[in-house]
Amino acid sequence: MKLLRELAAHVGGEVIGNGETAIESVAPIDSAGRGDIAFIASPKYRHLLATTKASALIVAADEEEGGGTNLLRVADPYLAFAKILDILQPSSPHHGGRHPRSEVYEGAEVGDDVALYPFAVVDEGACIGDRVVLYPGVYVGRNAVIGDDTLLYPNVTVREGCRIGKGVIVHANSVVGSDGFGYAGEGGRHVKIPQTGIVVIEDDVEIGACVTIDRATLGETIIRRGTKVDNIVQIAHNVEIGEDSIIVAQAGIAGSTKIGKRVTLAGQVGVVGHIEIADNVTVGAQSGVIKSLAEKGLYSGTPAMPYTQWQRSYSIVRKLPEMRKRLLQLEQRLEKLEKQ
Repeated sequence: MKLLRELAAHVGGEVIGNGETAIESVAPIDSAGRGDIAFIASPKYRHLLATTKASALIVAADEEEGGGTNLLRVADPYLAFAKILDILQPSSPHHGGRHPRSEVYEGAEVGDDVALYPFAVVDEGACIGDRVVLYPGVYVGRNAVIGDDTLLYPNVTVREGCRIGKGVIVHANSVVGSDGFGYAGEGGRHVKIPQTGIVVIEDDVEIGACVTIDRATLGETIIRRGTKVDNIVQIAHNVEIGEDSIIVAQAGIAGSTKIGKRVTLAGQVGVVGHIEIADNVTVGAQSGVIKSLAEKGLYSGTPAMPYTQWQRSYSIVRKLPEMRKRLLQLEQRLEKLEKQ
């Protein structure tokens, strides 16, 4: 439980109303009750100000009226919501220590305050930093490195030689360092090309569930600092993703592609290999990127093109059935004229 004024101090906000109001939890605005704080990040929910039973609301700095409800005014309501949620409803604590059914091979190094759950395995030569949590079924391969304060959820695999930085979160069933998809042809057969590189994941990266990040054929596949990857994403060998990028669910990035800083690939975006995407590019959902995108901006469609161009193209596509109908009518009229 926190007082509203304490929450305001934590997020750098201003209280309009009673700062001594006790806040126990965060709740959706339409179901919040006494002791709850809710938030409004979009004007379309503003009408709920008059009916909510929340004890307080997180609102934008220019909000003037709360319909009698205490307000916490902030520059970014969504960011303030995240910080307050972390205070009032923190994640469950992790069990410390090494469970007897976990296994650490000879020659591995394990730091202080590490939590090793049942059936977590740390192979020979691996190095585990301080305060790392390895949930059940996690495998850390030979000579792999896991940085301080990193959290690997159940059944994550970090294969041999790969390096994960500090404060990284990898969700269940993801694989870091699977073999890149490389084959050479010989007489109609596919001959496997050995994948001898590694994956490097820098600090403060979050990897969703069921993500596969392939090791490089030679060198490194790299996920730079602060990048967030959603569930069910495929990142191929020798890809490099720049800092603070967002890769949304079911996106796929083919080999040796270089993605800049602060890039967003929306859901189901496909990116071919051996191209580059500039910093500050956003690619809309289900788009196909088949060539390099050299300038920042918003792109959409298949092939991906600047968004305004895609809008014009799509407006034509929607009219194609009617255009076809008119074309057939014109052809029929022309045929009649030619017979006269």
